[in-house]
Amino acid sequence: MSSVCIFALKLGAACALNVTSICKITRAFDAVGVIQANKVSSDKVLDVDFSVGCASKKTLQQIRKFMIPIRSLLVVVSMLACASCTKTPVAHSPENDLALLWVKHAAEYAAISIQVYQAAELALPGFINDTSWSAIPGQQHAENLPPAVILDVDETVVANVDFQLVYERPFSSSKMYDFYQANDAIPIPGVVEFIAAAKQAGVVVFYVTNRPCELIADNPDPCPQKRAVIEEILQIGIETDDTHVMLAGERDWDRAKIGRREFIAKTHRVIMLFGDDLGDFVPCVRKKLYGPCTQPATPTSRRQLVAEHKSYWGHGWYILPGPTHGSWTSFP
Repeated sequence: MSSVCIFALKLGAACALNVTSICKITRAFDAVGVIQANKVSSDKVLDVDFSVGCASKKTLQQIRKFMIPIRSLLVVVSMLACASCTKTPVAHSPENDLALLWVKHAAEYAAISIQVYQAAELALPGFINDTSWSAIPGQQHAENLPPAVILDVDETVVANVDFQLVYERPFSSSKMYDFYQANDAIPIPGVVEFIAAAKQAGVVVFYVTNRPCELIADNPDPCPQKRAVIEEILQIGIETDDTHVMLAGERDWDRAKIGRREFIAKTHRVIMLFGDDLGDFVPCVRKKLYGPCTQPATPTSRRQLVAEHKSYWGHGWYILPGPTHGSWTSFP
């Protein structure tokens, strides 16, 4: 947009202001109360810092002389200019979303996922044999319990980048449900081999997902999403059942996965956790309050949680890349 000087009409091009500068002046007017009911006080105008545009003392004197005749024009033009300062939301373009494209196409993404699961597989014997070990902080008296691992589902077991690339925003669980009714699931690289190794070693595998139980019209199942998740896991070559898949909204479980982890820890010694979100490992990672949380999470509190559990990362806790969605997207 070309530069505009709203005072040039009377002052003979005394200054040259772009739209951003006009917005700054208008906000300054608002701050001292000079734009009220389409009235501008020429006395108060001189109290405003015009360093963004007209700088000379002579110019300010000219503004005082001619402010009253042009005050209505000043108000209208300034407000119209500031209307252009409002940011228009940019429509999401999946084909240009680097996070989605990286997950879909980058060899590095596959390498990281394989690396995570191979490292975990190498660690399996040690965690199985050390009966004092648990990946659940505070789990006690678990020495005689059977070992288990807990995995998130989306972007940990099943890839949903193809859904992310095609669904019409905004997101809804029903859109994901419908997508997987029509499309086969794709495994995260490395996960099938790891789970096979874990089961062969006698480890029980649980899947904890925040896909919600929601009623669907003309479907009598109180939680049709659970059957959908099980079918997706079966499609990628992993055997599981209702007992080992847990959704948000089942029983009294909310989106804080700690409740489901603690439920599993009553009957199993949990030796490993896997996920692509901080909430797959610790509670209180969201702005909304779930589970035991009494304060909304912040970027600082989330970083503190990572630091406080430093000894677990790569040693019982295995996190995968999650650049396309998750609790982190709620924070700037």
